[in-house]
Amino acid sequence: MPMPANDPTGELRERVRAEHRRQRRRETRQVRLTQLAILLAGFALWETAGRLRWIDVLLFSYPSKIFALIGTKLLDGSLLPHIGATVLETVAGFALGTLLGTALAVLIWWSPFLSRVLDPYIVVLNSMPKVALGPLFIVSLGPGLLSIIATTLSITVIITTLVVFGAFKEVDANYVKVVRMFGGSRSQIFRKVILPASFPAIVATLKVNVGLAWVGVIVGEFLVSKLGLGYLIVYGFQVFNFTLVLSTLIVIAVVATLMYQAVVYMEAKLTRRR
Repeated sequence: MPMPANDPTGELRERVRAEHRRQRRRETRQVRLTQLAILLAGFALWETAGRLRWIDVLLFSYPSKIFALIGTKLLDGSLLPHIGATVLETVAGFALGTLLGTALAVLIWWSPFLSRVLDPYIVVLNSMPKVALGPLFIVSLGPGLLSIIATTLSITVIITTLVVFGAFKEVDANYVKVVRMFGGSRSQIFRKVILPASFPAIVATLKVNVGLAWVGVIVGEFLVSKLGLGYLIVYGFQVFNFTLVLSTLIVIAVVATLMYQAVVYMEAKLTRRR
């Protein structure tokens, strides 16, 4: 029932909501400013330590030298192909890993028999060091894009399967019983109960997979790539150019953060729409 136009209770409630929104915005600004202050203080301390030779600048360099190198490589265009190659591989590994892992979780939920059969294999694959699989991918798929994406999938698919399937199993059994009482099929149970209840876990898996995809791609580039940010790190170590190594790590941190924020934005949009 709508509130009357002169209802003081409705006006008070709206004022409380507005004050709550203002308070949240203030808290968000304070958090962002504190984060920025910590970052700037860390860079200032690092710069001072490098300038005064408190640290070995050959190994640890310092921010002004690192950012100068990044700027030079961006201006001459030599950095962008490496960023583009790594981002393409990461997005492909992230998307495929999430889709395949979720599909496998649905499959083993749908078939309890298959779940019992595959359970020990999934556990073993999850515990296996993924770097050890790299040479197998290189030999079977060739030293290129496919082997890098395969390395990424070896990390993201299993984790996604375990997390999403765990969310499926944790759905309240009473909801499932209610749907069954009304004659619901297994397909209807999944669409009406399991999937909606597991939506937060599936969305949270997206954020986890961002980091895992970056790990898989960088490891893959360590092994086979001649292009990409992982290749720049290996090259920097080979020629003892640790400024290049640290510059690449900072570029990875920035690009990975942007990708993570894009996933957070997508999560907020999906949550509001739901």
